[in-house]
Amino acid sequence: MTRPVGWLVTGAAGMLGREVLAVLRHDPTARVTATTRAALDITHAHAVRAAVPGHDIVLNAAAWTAVDLAETHWSEALAVNGEAVAGLAAACAAAAVPLIHVSTDYVFRGDDPSPYPEYAATAPLNAYGRSKLAGERAVLEGLPATGYVVRTSWLYGEHGRDFVKRVARRVRAGETVRVVDDQHGQPTWAGELAVRLVELGRRAIARRAPAGIYHGSAGGRTTWFGFARAAVTRLGLDPGLVHPCRTEDFPTAAARPRYAVLGHDRWALAGLPPPAPWQDMLREALPLPPGAAR
Repeated sequence: MTRPVGWLVTGAAGMLGREVLAVLRHDPTARVTATTRAALDITHAHAVRAAVPGHDIVLNAAAWTAVDLAETHWSEALAVNGEAVAGLAAACAAAAVPLIHVSTDYVFRGDDPSPYPEYAATAPLNAYGRSKLAGERAVLEGLPATGYVVRTSWLYGEHGRDFVKRVARRVRAGETVRVVDDQHGQPTWAGELAVRLVELGRRAIARRAPAGIYHGSAGGRTTWFGFARAAVTRLGLDPGLVHPCRTEDFPTAAARPRYAVLGHDRWALAGLPPPAPWQDMLREALPLPPGAAR
């Protein structure tokens, strides 16, 4: 009989965490400890040290994700995205357990239109990106042989609030929606990312994937405007209500990178193909309504 594999999943109530749990439910060998903030606040180091032993791998999907709010709540964002991750990495090192940590494209400045390779120089534009970079460094320094950082971008999915739901809600109400058309990135479906994270975890446990940074964003690139029109069309709504605008037309507290496009070369080292194009992910995430033209 195959030995059960113990997974500790933090942030299990979030958009990505719930998708990870859905994938693991189909794995008869997986013994999953799913923790929400109420069950395991990762900023409490003593609780983390007690939770990690007895598992074969930890997947950290807990994060401070309020990008603009991080500008005025730096200490809170850093506590979750940086300091708590350092504590998690230390606990994993003490228990000899691999750690997969989810990060972001916002660790890059975003002024280069070429895809960023995994080990490109980082230079975050905003406080959120700096807090996530602190977490990355904690994993890579604390777990040089068993730490995995998976950066993603423009995440959307079935659970929680996201860009697709916000745009769709307004279009259904007959509103015109203006969306920036000068920020380039890779819309990534949480369901597809979850599958990839679990497969990476299996290979990490089996020591068939080198530690380090992987880019878990979708393939290709588009703008927020292009993504919005494609999503609205998939939902059978009127894309004519989605209009382009410039970043300057919608100033935000936190600066956003203009070219948050990531390369995917390192997946080959783990024996895995690169992520699917964003258009393919969108088709999987949003099946066409009955009777819609294909």
